[in-house]
Amino acid sequence: CNPLHRQVHQDMEQPLCHYFIASSHNTYLSGDQLLSQSRADMYARVLQAGCRCVEVDCWDGPDGEPVVHHGYTLTSKILFRDVAETINKYAFIKNEFPVILSIENHCSIQQQKKIAQYLKEIFGDKLDLSSVSTGDPRQLPSPQALKGKILVKV
Repeated sequence: CNPLHRQVHQDMEQPLCHYFIASSHNTYLSGDQLLSQSRADMYARVLQAGCRCVEVDCWDGPDGEPVVHHGYTLTSKILFRDVAETINKYAFIKNEFPVILSIENHCSIQQQKKIAQYLKEIFGDKLDLSSVSTGDPRQLPSPQALKGKILVKV
């Protein structure tokens, strides 16, 4: 074995769009998409396994509290706040590179405001609030520049 090949080098200074990102679909589900349980701890599991993009399907919940579940099915519901707290706790334990929250939004304006409030309160300085123009993808920040940050796409 060539000793020069023993070291792994990954250039993480390119724009974010130059990379494949380990993603999760219906992250909150512990089983099938029709009847299974929604659980906040599923986010801890996938983040610790190296996933960097997680899906959060948000719906209007009772008492003004947004919930996460697979809409129009019999899956259980969990509070958005619990999901955000779990993500905050586990986002950077195994990996410092950015975490992307892929939010599928089905909420009223009132509950969208509640989601925004929770994102700011729970993630604090980790939440990347910078504005990125999508006109030129070469202008996107690099994974290296976004270490320790939570990005939101809706």
